[in-house]
Amino acid sequence: MKRKAASKPKRLKKFIRNLALLGFAGALLALGINFFVIAAGRRHIVTAQQAAAFDADCILVLGAGVLGPDNAPSPMLADRLAQGVELYVLGASDRLLMSGDHGRKDYDEVNTMKTYAVSRGIPSANVFMDHAGFSTYESLYRAKEIFGVKKVVIVTQKYHLFRALYIAERLGLEACGVASDPRSYAGQGYRSAREVLARDKDFFYTIFKPSPTYLGETIPIGGSGDRTNDKD
Repeated sequence: MKRKAASKPKRLKKFIRNLALLGFAGALLALGINFFVIAAGRRHIVTAQQAAAFDADCILVLGAGVLGPDNAPSPMLADRLAQGVELYVLGASDRLLMSGDHGRKDYDEVNTMKTYAVSRGIPSANVFMDHAGFSTYESLYRAKEIFGVKKVVIVTQKYHLFRALYIAERLGLEACGVASDPRSYAGQGYRSAREVLARDKDFFYTIFKPSPTYLGETIPIGGSGDRTNDKD
């Protein structure tokens, strides 16, 4: 005797239940990856004094927002820059690599970053700009492939530093990181939530290692940072 086909309400309930289970499993996976990236990155966070003894090829300052028509550094970026300059003075490296977004003429993180460092007495030739650091992954990929960096001190806020250090390790860089968190920042709850998704994304990026938006000619970090200045 043939079984009767399940009624539409029963099939719908089963579909919803399976969809909910799938969503739950996906959420658990996403959170598991998030905590894995945090744990892996946390091992390489050090103090400024410890970083000074690291003998790095460069201090990599990761870009953040700039404000207004003058591209003034946002509070987060200003704190990263202050920490980068402090590390330079402490002797962590004699090279600064400013990596950020300069994808449009009217939006320029990296020249703002270099101007900050030079205005505080660091020679222009010792400050490099990566104009195509459009993401954390791309900044670290290009640090290795374009600038020839092998050993690096990374500077950013702590919530972001976990992921940056994880990426660096997976790309084959020897890295430590110094957190720049002297104050709280408006909108941090949103950024921290978004960072969970970013950690998941870069977990997979570091498996497949896609090329960044731009590569280009090599600019050795041991040379002059003025090679990265805008052409007139």
